[in-house]
Amino acid sequence: MQALRGIARDLERNNPFAARGVSTIANNMVGTGITFQVHRNGKVDDRLNKIAREHFDKPNCDAAGRHDLYGLQLQAARTLVVGGEVLMRRRWRRASDRLPMPFQLQVLEPDYIDSSKHGLAASGGGYFVHGIQFSQIGRRTGYWLFAGHPGDARPRQTGSSFVPAADIAHVFRADRPEQERGATWLAPIVLRMKDFADYEDAQLTRQKIATSFVGFVSNEEGDGIPGVEQDEQDERLDYVEPGTFQYGRPGDKIDWSNPPGVDGYADYSRVSLRAISAGLGVPYEALTGDLSNVNFSSGRMGWLEYQRSLAAWQWTMFIPQFCGAVGQWMIEALEVMGEDVSGVEVRWTPPGREMINPSEEVKATRDAIRAGLDTISAAARRRGEDPDVFLAEWAADAARIDALKLTFDSDPRKVTAVGNPADQGAANSTQGA
Repeated sequence: MQALRGIARDLERNNPFAARGVSTIANNMVGTGITFQVHRNGKVDDRLNKIAREHFDKPNCDAAGRHDLYGLQLQAARTLVVGGEVLMRRRWRRASDRLPMPFQLQVLEPDYIDSSKHGLAASGGGYFVHGIQFSQIGRRTGYWLFAGHPGDARPRQTGSSFVPAADIAHVFRADRPEQERGATWLAPIVLRMKDFADYEDAQLTRQKIATSFVGFVSNEEGDGIPGVEQDEQDERLDYVEPGTFQYGRPGDKIDWSNPPGVDGYADYSRVSLRAISAGLGVPYEALTGDLSNVNFSSGRMGWLEYQRSLAAWQWTMFIPQFCGAVGQWMIEALEVMGEDVSGVEVRWTPPGREMINPSEEVKATRDAIRAGLDTISAAARRRGEDPDVFLAEWAADAARIDALKLTFDSDPRKVTAVGNPADQGAANSTQGA
C-alpha cells in the first residue's frame, strides 16, 4: 500500500494528466467549500451560527493557521485521491489562545499511521489492523500515530502514540466490506499512465534521433576529407546533435536522412487517455481539455454521469466522514463553552453546479416548482445555497422593494409568468367564473 501510494504521488507531481485528474476530482467534489449552517429545532440559530462562522470561515480553525475550513477541505480531498485516505485530528486549545472555539483541525497524510501495529493486542482483548486499534467487538477505539511525518527532515520523537478515535476523522472510500484503510484512486491507471508516458518518450526520442542526421557525406577522390587531418578521419561518431553530417570512407555514396513519421500517435493517445479517464472516474474532456469531438448532447450526458459520481462521493463519503466529524466536534465545543446545544445540528451544503443550458434549465426548474414536482428549498440546495439563508434574503429584498413601491418582472407576487400583473390575472379569473 505504501509503495503504491508513493507511485501515485510521483505521478501526481510529474504526470500532467494525473495532476489534472486529481485536481478536477478535488475541485468538483469540494470546490470553494462545502458550507454549513447551525440549526436548532429545524431553524438557523443565528447566535451559534455566528460563533461557528467566526471560527471556521477564518484560519482560526487550522492548527497551522493557514487555511479556513474550506481550504482544509480542498487539501483533504487532494490527499484523499492521491493517498487513498486522509486523517483529520482534533486539537483542543486553552482559553488563553483566544479562539472563537476551543479546538483546531489538523489534516494529516496517511503516512502518520504506524502500520507496524498489527495483530492481537497484548491486553484488553482487542486487536490492531495496520495502525488502527479495535475493541473486542470490532469498534474503533483509536489510532497509533507518529509524532511527525516519517519522511520529514525536521527532528522529532521516534515511535508512535495512541490517539482516541473520538479525536480522529478517518476519510476514505470503502470499496469492499470491512475495508479499514483506503487505496489510492490512481491504482487502476498506474500501469496505463506509465505505458503512455513510455510511449511518448519513445516517440520523442525517435524523432530527435531521426532529425539529428541530415545525411552521410563521402569523398570519392580518395585523398581524404578536405580540412580534416588524416589522423582524425578514423574517429567514429559516438554522439548526435541537430544538423549532424556523418563523413564516410572514400567510395561511399551519399544517403540523405528520411525521418520517420508519427502516424497513429493521435489515435493511440486518444484511446489511452480515454482508458485513463475511465479508470479515474472523470470525463475524458475534463481530464484532457479536448472538446474537439463533443456536441451539446454528448457533453451534457457525460457531465450528468460525472455529477452522479460527485454526488455519491460527497454524500456517502466526504460529508459523513469529514464534515460530519467537524459538525460533531463543533457541537461538543459549544457545549464546553457553556452554550445550550439541545436540538442543535449542523447541515452541510455542497457547492452548486454550473448550468449547462441556463435558459432551458431555469425554465424547467420553474415549471417543476409550479407543478409541485420540486421545491424552492431543493432547487436552492442544488445551486449550493442554504435554503433558509436564500429565503431570508428573498424576504428581506421583497420587504425593501415593497417599502420603495417598486415592481419588477422577477417578482412572482405581482407579475405572472407572461408579464401580466398578478392582481389583474386574479380579477380576470374571477370575472370568468
